[in-house]
Parts: sequence; structure tokens; C-alpha cells
Amino acid sequence: MRNGTAAPARSTRPIRGAALAAAALLSVTACSAVTGGDGPEPQVTATLPLSGPGGPEGSGAPSAPAEEDGPLAGATVVVDPGHNGGNADAADEIAASVPAGPGTKACDTVGAETADGYPEHAFTWDLAQRVRDRLEDGGATVVLTREDDEGVGPCVDERARIGNEADADAAISLHADGGPSDGRGFHVIAPGHVAGYTEEIVEPSRDLAEDVRAAFEEGTGQPRADYLADEGLDERTDLGGLNMSDVPKVFLEVGNMRNPTDAELIEDAEWRAEAAAAVADGIGRYLAR
Repeated sequence: MRNGTAAPARSTRPIRGAALAAAALLSVTACSAVTGGDGPEPQVTATLPLSGPGGPEGSGAPSAPAEEDGPLAGATVVVDPGHNGGNADAADEIAASVPAGPGTKACDTVGAETADGYPEHAFTWDLAQRVRDRLEDGGATVVLTREDDEGVGPCVDERARIGNEADADAAISLHADGGPSDGRGFHVIAPGHVAGYTEEIVEPSRDLAEDVRAAFEEGTGQPRADYLADEGLDERTDLGGLNMSDVPKVFLEVGNMRNPTDAELIEDAEWRAEAAAAVADGIGRYLAR
């Protein structure tokens, strides 16, 4: 329920399409800048087709037509690449307050960057396209929350609204943290209980977070964060992108851009391809539940 208006229940909703039944039989292959804005055990596995380690092709949302007979056919996934390339030149616009649950938050933030100047917004855009391609290869319909890396926003409430309007079976917001340089590792953020906002999505979002954590750890070798969260999982009630969502949603902080070891991985295109496969695998596991 949101401010007296009932939100649709999500925790027991079946995936649209019957092809996922077959997926259960398959085996798996394989920002501190967010603070103040919105950054950031598997039960069944599903095999998603793997593409090469090269960069993603194309851009924009919605996605190209999905494979009709893939293991994820009938599922809709929203992939949210955090921040945007034009945010830095639109300080007033991204500082504007927007609904974020019981209160308000800034529309968006600029994001973090590595010591070499590789920005979070460029990283998330690249990773999001790779994740989209993997999910589409598995038959899912994928919607991105932004069409390029040159615009401003969208604001955190709009990012959530895109998932709601798509009636997504799962949504994931991709980020890379800007934590202390001596801390490394990834973590997944799930929504906590916020009365009137997140009641219907807390449980399924936790399932999604656990599946993404397991697949990302297995697929990338990246350790769980050693400087925040609990065993790679965090629960937050202050993120508008989660509070305003009516569909199961998590944030993934793939690593710490200010840590030299994590930054080296984040800047490596081959590792980003591995990361994308792992993210898609985690979402596939959740959808096959």
C-alpha cells in the first residue's frame, strides 16, 4: 500500500509464460556517491546463452524483441544503469527534491569514479547493456531506464516508475561504490520495510538479492564487501529507487571504485563481460523460482 492506495502483490506472482518451467531443469553456465541519492542460496538455476567478451551493441529502451523460446521467455526485467553522463553539468536539476518514500531525496547524483577517472555512469551504462543482451538471449524482455550515457537523470522516483509501468518481474539497479580505498568487494541492497511503500516487495526482493549475490560471487570471484553490509547483503529504507518500487528490486554495488583492486576489475572489459553474465544468471535464478 502506498499512502492509502493498495499496491499489487508481487511475492507470489507467477512469471508470465510457461517456458520457465523448463529452465528449472537446466544448470547454470557461466557508492558512497549513492548516499544522499540512490547509488546502492540459489534454489533453482537456469542456463542463459553466453555471448562473447566484446562490448555491447546498441542502446536504448525498450529492448529488441526477445527470443520466444528461451528459458526466460515471458519475463520482463528492468535494468537500471545508475547515474548518467550529463548529471555533472546539471547540478540544479539533479539536486531538485523528488519523492523517495515517506520523505524526499535529490533527483540523482553524479556517481563515483576510479583514480584513473573512469566514471561510474559510464561503467553502469556499459554493464547494463551487457546484462540486457544476456537476458534477451535467454528470452526475457528487457527495459533500460535510460537510452544513452549523455543525458540527465532520470530521477530516482522515475527510475522506479519505469519498473512499475513495465510490470516487471524483477528490476535491478547497477552501481559501483565510492567507499574507503582500503575496503573492497561487492554487496547487494534490498528494500527494508517502509510502511505504505515496500510491504509487498520486501520478501521477493530479498530472494532476488540472495540469488544475485550467489551468482555474482560464483561468476566473478569478487569477494563480499568487507567494509559495509552483512555477508554481502544490505537492507535499506532510505533509497527512493527501492521505496517507490512496486516490483521486486535490488541495487547491486559491484565493487568499490576507490579500491585499486576493484577499480582494475571494473575498468577491464573482459571482467565486465563476466560480471554481466553473472548478473543475468542471478536474475535467471530468481525468475526460475
